[in-house]
Amino acid sequence: MPSVLVVDDQFLIRSGLTALLTAAPGFEVVGEAEHGEEAVRLAAEKRPDVVLMDIRMPGTDGIAATERIVAAGREDSADGGPKVLVLTTFDSDEYVLRALRVGAAGFLVKDTPPDRLLAAIATVHAGEMLFSPRALRGLIDAYTVPVPARPAHPGLDTLTPREREVLGLVGAGLSNADIAVRLVLSAATVKTHVHRCMSKLALASRAQAVVLAHECGIVARMP
Repeated sequence: MPSVLVVDDQFLIRSGLTALLTAAPGFEVVGEAEHGEEAVRLAAEKRPDVVLMDIRMPGTDGIAATERIVAAGREDSADGGPKVLVLTTFDSDEYVLRALRVGAAGFLVKDTPPDRLLAAIATVHAGEMLFSPRALRGLIDAYTVPVPARPAHPGLDTLTPREREVLGLVGAGLSNADIAVRLVLSAATVKTHVHRCMSKLALASRAQAVVLAHECGIVARMP
């Protein structure tokens, strides 16, 4: 049963999300926050599995709160701490990229149907990434136009050839199961490679691995 912290500065939206999750079998709401500072505090206190995070809030916004929650989770929890699922009315490319860079596990807009929202929470709880179609298109567009070259990540040189290959497939959006089939490996072996990549590159989430793979130009080409 995934436990969820709901973060939104609008009372009606926050209450509606809490009511939806409370009524759905298999979900537990462990707290509500109306701004980023409260979200950071409650995430440390309640230790939810998933944080539903708004972006635009007074004071500490959702991007800054996500960064602090993810960083604290990496330090304090063996499983990386809460997964942050950004839920907002603003699906601009800038917000998507900023959210992913600080460690968000997914990005949805608030007009997402309730059943898809519940499925999204379960997906990020299971360790996978999740993007709304509009957010995914924006992410793809951001990397299919010419951009200034970024310096290579220093940790790339520490990856083995197989780890680099796995990272390229993660960047292409493949799940561990898909990568296992493609490389004829067990799912457990792929999971180990992904974990080692993220550890060597000091990445907090799979979403950050996707961004880095794109920025460094090592995304695998798919047939």
